[in-house]
Amino acid sequence: MAARNAILKHLRVNVQGRSQAPFVFSFNLLRRHFSEEIRGSFLDKSEVADRIINVVKNFQKVDPSKVTLTAHFQNDLGLDSLDTVEVVMALEEEFGFEIPDNEADKISSINLAVDFIASHPQAK
Repeated sequence: MAARNAILKHLRVNVQGRSQAPFVFSFNLLRRHFSEEIRGSFLDKSEVADRIINVVKNFQKVDPSKVTLTAHFQNDLGLDSLDTVEVVMALEEEFGFEIPDNEADKISSINLAVDFIASHPQAK
């Protein structure tokens, strides 16, 4: 409903004695605004990597000296599947969005987490 009202707010035009130009201008302006908002909403990959590494280093069961960009949660850091779920939950909290279970199951390393979060439009 809020999106509908926002769109209607930009599309309303006084039609008395006016040509179609204001409508076309308003529509193009609105379309450009939303497309820029969508394009600009992804986080920088290096910033995402730094934040993920920091989250993983602060995880109790992880030796911070073993945390690298290529570290695998189970093979390199010695985490079990429950620990991996807890790391993913910590990443959800850090980036402010919920990772769907089917995607969370695929995140088994820091690289995969960086790729997923950096490409997600809801990540903050």
